[in-house]
Amino acid sequence: MTTEPLRLRREGAVLEVTLDRPKANAIDAATSRRMGELFASFRDDPELRVAIVTGAGERFFSAGWDLKAAAAGEAPDEDFGVGGFAGLQQLPGLGKPVIAAVNGMAVGGGFELALSCDLILAAGHARFALPEINAGTLADAATVKLPRRMPYHVAMELLLTGRWMEAEEARRWGLVNEVLPAERLLERAWEIARTLAEGPPLVFAAIKEVVRETWNLPEQEAIARIAAKAFPTVERLYASEDQKEGARAFAEKRKPVWKGR
Repeated sequence: MTTEPLRLRREGAVLEVTLDRPKANAIDAATSRRMGELFASFRDDPELRVAIVTGAGERFFSAGWDLKAAAAGEAPDEDFGVGGFAGLQQLPGLGKPVIAAVNGMAVGGGFELALSCDLILAAGHARFALPEINAGTLADAATVKLPRRMPYHVAMELLLTGRWMEAEEARRWGLVNEVLPAERLLERAWEIARTLAEGPPLVFAAIKEVVRETWNLPEQEAIARIAAKAFPTVERLYASEDQKEGARAFAEKRKPVWKGR
């Protein structure tokens, strides 16, 4: 199925989303709203379990906010849709894994789109930057997320200078899971996605909620909340058929059949 400026490929429980807006895969408000609708649909579709996000071409993953749209009057506080900018930053209740396959430059909001995913794979020629400082504006989501994902002083250097970071450096700092030859990037993303699609979806949802909701809690308080089933996804998991299926499959020495309920 195809929806411009997004190209979609669906195979089994995996959805691949390709941002296709020549020349730089920049995102205006209308595209962002469509991305939010798409990712909300992915979230709510029980048949889909994993998503891959990439960009068309080999040069850009995404250049971020469409500055041509900005020059035409689109404001930074525009309605970017249900998921915030690029559809993922603020999408509520997304309990499914999302993989970024960064096929080129990830700039500004494009970098933030990658940071909104759970795993990041990068082509060897991929580069990352937050040049907002040079335009006198704030890389808002990255300013929150980046110091939590890498050493503070390195994150601050990127935010304060807008310098480029190569894929291998991003891997060294733990921002990228793997760096691959460009021709292997999507193949590897699909390998991981198919593996995840065979996993327990209710556990994935619980992992994502617990990580998100306990980020700033003291360790013992966080553990106590999990034990008390204070998270809806954890409560659902422990009352599910999948929980019983996991125990039975282990006892019977067979592969479990996860149903997501």
